[in-house]
Amino acid sequence: MSVDGDRPIDAVLFDFGGVFTDSPFEAVRAMGESMGAPADDVLDIVFGSYDDDTDHVWHRCERGELDLASTRQAITDAGRERGLEIDLFEMLKYMSSDGGPRTTVIERTRQLRVDGYRTALVTNNVLEFREFWRNMVPLDELFDVVVDSSEVGVRKPDRRIYEMTLEQLGSVDPNRSVFLDDYRGNVEAARRLGMHGIVVESDPTGALTELERLLGGDGLTADVTTR
Repeated sequence: MSVDGDRPIDAVLFDFGGVFTDSPFEAVRAMGESMGAPADDVLDIVFGSYDDDTDHVWHRCERGELDLASTRQAITDAGRERGLEIDLFEMLKYMSSDGGPRTTVIERTRQLRVDGYRTALVTNNVLEFREFWRNMVPLDELFDVVVDSSEVGVRKPDRRIYEMTLEQLGSVDPNRSVFLDDYRGNVEAARRLGMHGIVVESDPTGALTELERLLGGDGLTADVTTR
């Protein structure tokens, strides 16, 4: 379904962590470095293979199938089997020590709605984190639709979560939508569905500039900051 025949894009979909805030993957890397452990090993223990949707405990937690306490214990046990002491709550400390929400991304999203684009948030998240992250940005101002994996039982990169979101936005054609995420595997999954995909780096300026190009604009001005 097309909203405006003169526009190439009708809807813009965003990930949360790593787009509106610093990346949770970088938080886990920092935690690994503080432990003197290989960052890739810690990432594998905590998140599993994030390019796939599996029965790893973190994936089950993000699908709402496993509570956070059980997930925490399972990850601690998996770490100890590899000689590492990993606590999810320690990871949260690293996640909460970043610079806060990225104001440039928030303001650009707000302007998208003003300009008539449909907007959505598509996040892999944990049910127990709900009240924490939902208070970080003004969700009602920014998004027409919010899809949380722990609430719908489907997580990225499963194509169903993208299809579900596009349907809730009004049966938007994938080819007329853009998805921004800091994890390349999630972006590639969206592209396989026919969506335009943008990988967001630690500095989101490049991603926002690419978004402008896809929307048919001239890009951002040179004085855009990273937050």
